[in-house]
Amino acid sequence: MAIISPLLPTHWAAVKNIYEQGIATGNATFETTAPTWDNWDKSHLTTCRLVAVEATMVIGWAALSPVSSRCLYGGVAEISVYIATEARGNGIGNLLLQHLIIESEKAGLWTLQSGIFPENTASLHLHQKNGFRIIGYREKIGKMGNSWRNNVLLERRSTIIGL
Repeated sequence: MAIISPLLPTHWAAVKNIYEQGIATGNATFETTAPTWDNWDKSHLTTCRLVAVEATMVIGWAALSPVSSRCLYGGVAEISVYIATEARGNGIGNLLLQHLIIESEKAGLWTLQSGIFPENTASLHLHQKNGFRIIGYREKIGKMGNSWRNNVLLERRSTIIGL
């Protein structure tokens, strides 16, 4: 059984490797390379950073990024959930996302959002299973190589924060 714990700088090598595995699928992110720790650290909230660890191995991670620097959006964050190739399909994403939701509400966040490639049906299902609803569709929002890609927009509004 995986244990969920805070993501620390010491986890970075494993987190980066899992992120690169996600990039390699072509359906997880528009990014083509993983950032340095410093760049990743600066672009994510300092709270709500989690890893799933099984038998001392990091097998997944989740974190939040601010959607805007404007204070009125201070309770809104974009989620990232990535699972190691060998651990996919075993409920690790669900476990991480459930913990991320709890931690986000403890941190005072009222809305979590995500943009997911429509081809990433496992991620869409995971989000919807955890209370995210589809709020829109962005057609040809960005290019990967020579191909335009679409995004499904999802959000989860807290039932206890920001009422």
